[in-house]
Amino acid sequence: MSFLTEKEKESVYIIREMYAREKNLTLLWSMGKDSTVLLWLIRKAFLGKIPFPVVHIDTSYKFKEMYEFRDYFAQEWGLDLIVQRNEKALAQGVSYDNCEATTVCHKLKTEPLQDFIKQTGVRGLFVGIRSDEHNIRAKEQIFSLRDEKFEWKHENYLMQIGNDLYDYELKKGEHLRIHPILNWSETEVWEYIQRENIPVCDLYFSKDGKRYRSLGCRPITKPVDSEAQTIEQIIQELKEGSSGERQGRLQDKENEMAMQQLRSLGYM
Repeated sequence: MSFLTEKEKESVYIIREMYAREKNLTLLWSMGKDSTVLLWLIRKAFLGKIPFPVVHIDTSYKFKEMYEFRDYFAQEWGLDLIVQRNEKALAQGVSYDNCEATTVCHKLKTEPLQDFIKQTGVRGLFVGIRSDEHNIRAKEQIFSLRDEKFEWKHENYLMQIGNDLYDYELKKGEHLRIHPILNWSETEVWEYIQRENIPVCDLYFSKDGKRYRSLGCRPITKPVDSEAQTIEQIIQELKEGSSGERQGRLQDKENEMAMQQLRSLGYM
């Protein structure tokens, strides 16, 4: 069995195990490579269908190419897509022009996610984060508890060994974040995309010597220098390079503790 096949097998096991335990589940889809790989894995786990809603937390500031990618493949794959936005905050003028990036992320990402959880009573959220993407995410578990205030506390571990979650009981208002690709690397994600021929947004590929390595909101996401125009070239570039994946995400530069603050409040 190949290394990628073993990774796939472990992730599918996590997905099916959680589906057997909790029926009110949701997948968070950002249209980035990681959440699209997770979406693909869930489709494989359930024979081409996703038996629960797919939610996009829309800040309204994504790239045009990301919206086009979302709308096309939501229809192509028959997704039960829900687009959640904080219309109140947008109407009040919350934007990158007059607020810090961390404030905008909280208002336009975390708060609408919290609203969705409260409205639907979701007990489990599938999220495509990886531990090697950011040092704060390296603290996470595959199964991660959020309390009734949506807060994440890294010391509040659930009992689990490997991919197995032991008995637990969610209290009123609590939910789980499930991270089936937490232990995948960036290179492994791209190798899996290549092997499975998974569609990804065109922004990942070089144009005029620039490409996006990580996709976020347009005003705070910048491209990196790159000549990689194919998946094979991206993989080679990653194997030869040493720079961080989120080097183009400006909220990380604005405040080095931004991710810690956002995740403690319920951010993805």
